[in-house]
Amino acid sequence: MNENKIIIFDTTLRDGEQALASSLSMEQKLRIAKQLARLNVDVIEAGFPVSSPGDFESVSTISKEVRGPAVCGLARAVEKDITACGEALKGAKRPRIHTFIGTSQIHTEKKLRKSEDDILQLVKKSVEFARNYTDDVEFSAEDAGRTGKDFLCRVVETAIKAGAGTINIPDTVGYTVPEHFASIMDLIFERVPNVGDAVISVHCHDDLGMSTANSLTAIAHGARQVECTINGIGERAGNAALEEIVMALKVRKDLFNVYTDIETSELMRTSKLIRDICNMPVQPNKAIVGSNAFAHSSGIHQDGVLKAKTTYEIMTPQSVGLKDNKMNLTSRSGSHMVKSRLASLGYEEADYTLSDFYTKFKNLADKKGTVYDDDLITLMESKSSEDLEDRYVLDYLNVSSGKKTVPTATARIVIDGEVKQEAACGDGAVDAATKAIDRIVGFDIEIEGYHLDSVTQGREALGRVAITASAPEGHFVGNGTSTDIVEASAFAYMDIINKIARMKMFNKKIPPKIDISL
Repeated sequence: MNENKIIIFDTTLRDGEQALASSLSMEQKLRIAKQLARLNVDVIEAGFPVSSPGDFESVSTISKEVRGPAVCGLARAVEKDITACGEALKGAKRPRIHTFIGTSQIHTEKKLRKSEDDILQLVKKSVEFARNYTDDVEFSAEDAGRTGKDFLCRVVETAIKAGAGTINIPDTVGYTVPEHFASIMDLIFERVPNVGDAVISVHCHDDLGMSTANSLTAIAHGARQVECTINGIGERAGNAALEEIVMALKVRKDLFNVYTDIETSELMRTSKLIRDICNMPVQPNKAIVGSNAFAHSSGIHQDGVLKAKTTYEIMTPQSVGLKDNKMNLTSRSGSHMVKSRLASLGYEEADYTLSDFYTKFKNLADKKGTVYDDDLITLMESKSSEDLEDRYVLDYLNVSSGKKTVPTATARIVIDGEVKQEAACGDGAVDAATKAIDRIVGFDIEIEGYHLDSVTQGREALGRVAITASAPEGHFVGNGTSTDIVEASAFAYMDIINKIARMKMFNKKIPPKIDISL
């Protein structure tokens, strides 16, 4: 192996799944494993076969159907665990058994109640037993971050001598800081005589928010495998995030002088798959894959990016699988950004006076927060304040739904003073409400995205709904807020209805796609 190659060991399906409210199905795990193969990870830790029949089946199925990465199963330093791993991995082209035992004093004395000599014997026996199933055996010294230095070195030496080709040094409880972790790595390379016969790996948790920093520090001090998860999901505060480590090594290659084989353009797609299947939302400001990771709102930043993207972007959106960055139009946006967006919508400088339009823009931005392209067109095409008023007003909404009940909705809308009312059934309460509204207005609308956030806390929290939809007039974004989710959804849909009405009045289409990244 090239000494500058960093092996990416993905444990999303094992450590990551442990953080979920419910286990993933075999089909879900297989979908994730196939995407990890497209991402080109080196090792997929597919599960803990002895833990349940479902986990055994998942590891076995992934072993048979996924090619490319090595497929790994986890096992305690117990023969029945290792046997289960060996059986589950029979179909793998490149099987790996990952066995572990606690080595810190608190683990050996409180949990295992064994002496150091007993632990060393178990390390030796478990690795040797695993070698009966595969030559690719990894050993982990659980809670290495709190293990005594002398004993940790003895454990590593014993595992390598027994035949482990990879030695993992995990910061199991996220206890270490970079300087401390660096000293552990240096100690192993300096004092373990056979350390050159194995790849040293790290597995860091984020309890103190330093999992990525500790992992990168370990790489800088000689580690050549890093264990991580997509979006950083995992036990408690999570694991080191794969996307953060990979992009840090790529962007700062001048500092680390190492590389991975990860297909980074698949990072965003993989992140979204994990988000959706695992029902684990990604915070907007999450590094690399958060919805705001390539978004610019400050007028100063937007001006810089318009002149040269590298002023505020250290990596390209395309490098992680995005089409482009996102320029949020808010009250903080400068006139230069507004002018640029108007030009992209087909408006020339002769069509408006920038200072006057910018004043109108700022007033609208102060009122609604984010201004979308359809809002800009409305401002450009409106001749008076009346043009900005809602033509369609939701006057009444009643929805009935529940178990063994067909969801139905009755809506009453006031249109230019005229009252119209319709009822409809749907697949759910929101679907019934939007269908009833559709029957009244008669617009051709297709909902493409739906997103719900809690604005406040408590049982009576305000819900904020954002809907993206397409129509012959273009793509639109609607927002609505209420303590009732269905009502908030109806308000958001009515927001879209009124935007389409203005487009019809102005007879001007907006561009084919607005990137709002719900």
